Amino acid sequence: MMPALSWDGLSVVLNPVLPDWIMVAFAILFASLFLLSLWRRARGSFLRLLAVLTILLALLDPSMVQEKRAYQKDIAIVLVDRSPSQSIDERDAQAARGLALLKDKLGKIDDLEVKVIEGGAGPDTAEKGTLLFEALRRGMADLPLARIAGVVIVSDGQIHDVPAALADLGVDAPIHLLLTGDPGTGDRRIELVEAPSFGLVGKPVEVKLRVDDLGRNAGAATTIRIKRDGVPLPPVPLVTGRETTLSLDLEHGGQTVFEIETDDGPSELTRINNRAVLSVNGVRDELKVLLISGEPYPGERAWRNLLKSDPSVSLIHFTILRPPNKQDATPINELALIAFPIDELFDIKLKEFDLIIFDRFEHLGILPDEYFQHIADYVAGGGAVLEAAGPRSAGQFSLYRTPMASIFAAMPTGEILAQGFKPKVSEIGKRHPVTADLLSDLTAAPSWGRWFRQLVTTNRNGEILMNGANDLPLLVLQRVGDGRVAQILSDHLWLWSKGFEGGGPQAELVRRTAHWLMQEPDLEEEDLRATAIDGKLEIERRSLSAQDIDVTVTRPDGRTETVRLKDIGRGRATASLPAVDQGLYRVSDGTRDAFAALGEINSREFNDPRASALPLQPLVTASGGGVAVLPGNELPDLRRVGKKGDRSGNGWFGLTRNEDFVVTGVSQAPMLPPWAALAIAIGFVLAAWRREGR
Repeated sequence: MMPALSWDGLSVVLNPVLPDWIMVAFAILFASLFLLSLWRRARGSFLRLLAVLTILLALLDPSMVQEKRAYQKDIAIVLVDRSPSQSIDERDAQAARGLALLKDKLGKIDDLEVKVIEGGAGPDTAEKGTLLFEALRRGMADLPLARIAGVVIVSDGQIHDVPAALADLGVDAPIHLLLTGDPGTGDRRIELVEAPSFGLVGKPVEVKLRVDDLGRNAGAATTIRIKRDGVPLPPVPLVTGRETTLSLDLEHGGQTVFEIETDDGPSELTRINNRAVLSVNGVRDELKVLLISGEPYPGERAWRNLLKSDPSVSLIHFTILRPPNKQDATPINELALIAFPIDELFDIKLKEFDLIIFDRFEHLGILPDEYFQHIADYVAGGGAVLEAAGPRSAGQFSLYRTPMASIFAAMPTGEILAQGFKPKVSEIGKRHPVTADLLSDLTAAPSWGRWFRQLVTTNRNGEILMNGANDLPLLVLQRVGDGRVAQILSDHLWLWSKGFEGGGPQAELVRRTAHWLMQEPDLEEEDLRATAIDGKLEIERRSLSAQDIDVTVTRPDGRTETVRLKDIGRGRATASLPAVDQGLYRVSDGTRDAFAALGEINSREFNDPRASALPLQPLVTASGGGVAVLPGNELPDLRRVGKKGDRSGNGWFGLTRNEDFVVTGVSQAPMLPPWAALAIAIGFVLAAWRREGR
């Protein structure tokens, strides 16, 4: 069956009796005979043609088909914006009023159904803005697009996923906008134009920003206030509408949070966009380590290999083979080619090093006491020293008999223990981040290999993280001024690197100790941290004291609450609480502050909170729709219109009449019964025969 002609509900269809190729062959044959008869000027040719056409028409078996149609109601979609910007300036109340009026007017149109779709808010709103057309596509997924008469959007117009073209939406219907909010209101905002995510510790990062008075001319004077990790910095004056570059210092590794806030503008819709938050991760460009070894021994190579394996470490290594005043018969060509640059290392460039390691160092007159005092001052000013004591560290040539003695917590008694022992983590060490995670089980004895030599010391005020033979201090850490000192009171650490009796965590122990000395934030024993992820605020406090503690949490909207942290061992006390609001969370234990950002702090949703039809205007114009402002205005009239012609006008919105239908039944009747076709064909043949007989 194939349709031939159709009009409203009525169509003519063909039901060929023979296959198509036979019908075509007959047509070609009859056409050839007709042309031959014309060429020979035979009488009755046209009558014979009519007879043939009648036969062909009968073989096509035409019939009249009448459809019984049930016309479907069109669908009017009301798309309501529920994004956070709708909470500004009573826009929510205006949207509710507009929705109620729309439903009332649309409900009075008999051949129309109403579909209300709400959207625009979600977990990605701050980062991606109002995604209202995403909600529209989801809502239309189960609707027949041919029945959609129009879409009326109730919104402030600040929609961030507007299709580039009407065809992208897949709907041939007018798009109208009922605008909530006053489009004549202005607002002040602060915008980060360029903001780095990483920076080098000790060096400033540049941040480019601009303060704009939206809806007003630029050039007004204002002031921005800056906080670094909660500590106020000097205010900065600037002019609105002009890009300004700030130079902000990073004082430590890890996360540094800068809060930048501007004064209120002459008109304000919201103060949310008057503040910007920048989180910069501080990293060290290169860690400069000075390793000074005494007499050669197997552990010297282990230290060197360990430090050289870290790509972030720039290592300078000297081994002292003989004091400068030693006089012997060693040939000149066998002496070191590079003289020990004591003046350059311990006077001129001392502060350039992040860490100085003394490995079995002996004071043999190489350095004058003045330089040892320089090292002590270097530590007090923020430097770091690690000593790995050797067998002569207890004698008269040890570092403890120099001005550096003031920075050491463990002082030797002069005795050396030469016996096998297994290093073990102390009770404080089980809570300190340097050693707490070296043990998989805090209750079981470690299965590490033994060491066989240890310096006997008395501890003054350092933190003993590991004990050795007879429970004597083995690893001692101490803070001195702004700097730090670590003492490993044995020279047998290298046995672990060789795998003796199963070895031990030598590399991890040295890495953690060195990073603690260089004040890496991840290894602070007293610290407070907060992380917002998956709708939760995770709080962790590190401390050497095992106790529960209360902290104060300040939410983005300014609300505060007290949260109790529960101690879970290994120096950690934690708590978790729901975090739904987008923004910056502040956690304080009274001494330290921690910050956590949920979502995008510098919200795209509030980048421009003014009510405006401009983002939607191209789509509205392309669809033939209209725009009306809700505050102070009545709802436009709603009219049914055809697919062609105007779809909106002054004071009215049009909704297309699609006349979509479903077929509920079909009646069919033949147009040329076989007996009639045969009678007509015979009649034409007889007429042709008679014409030829004259």
